[in-house]
Amino acid sequence: MDILLLLIPVSLLLLLVGGGLFWWTVNSGQYDDLDSPAQRILFDDDSDMVPDRPDRSRSRNHPAKPSESEPSNQQDSSTP
Repeated sequence: MDILLLLIPVSLLLLLVGGGLFWWTVNSGQYDDLDSPAQRILFDDDSDMVPDRPDRSRSRNHPAKPSESEPSNQQDSSTP
């Protein structure tokens, strides 16, 4: 019977800790959207895993301009 004097306060402490953690997760928005994580597997998001795929963010009409810091491949006619 003496063990009950130890087990009852310990169980109440664990109950308070668990309830506090549950309250914190509810208030932080952990349970707001339960459907999207389950459907995320169905979306095609592996475009960055395909090698040698052209970058779709650049338009075909406007090719990327070389930056000024890159050396030019054109040779100057005044140098021998």
